[in-house]
Amino acid sequence: MPQSDDDRLVDLAARLEHEDPRFARSLAAGRPARPREYRRAGAWWVLIAGLGMLVAGIVVPDGLLIAAGLVTSGIGVQLIDPYRRPGEEDVRRPSRH
Repeated sequence: MPQSDDDRLVDLAARLEHEDPRFARSLAAGRPARPREYRRAGAWWVLIAGLGMLVAGIVVPDGLLIAAGLVTSGIGVQLIDPYRRPGEEDVRRPSRH
């Protein structure tokens, strides 16, 4: 027997509550917040810290600090990438028919 639409909606709401409770609560309150995929404040802080380490490594000629700044900046840029989806293929890549 096919599943009813109400059951599907209840299942979808339960999954949403489990994956991103802050977003689900904000929808229920009528004031939607950004979903988890679009919250990138922490990623920006990582990028700023990495760039600060990179500049400090250049000012005080220290190769280890430069390398750490480059690695940290790379991590920050990777976290900011809007197309990252763990476990899926890259969605920017066009599909071949």
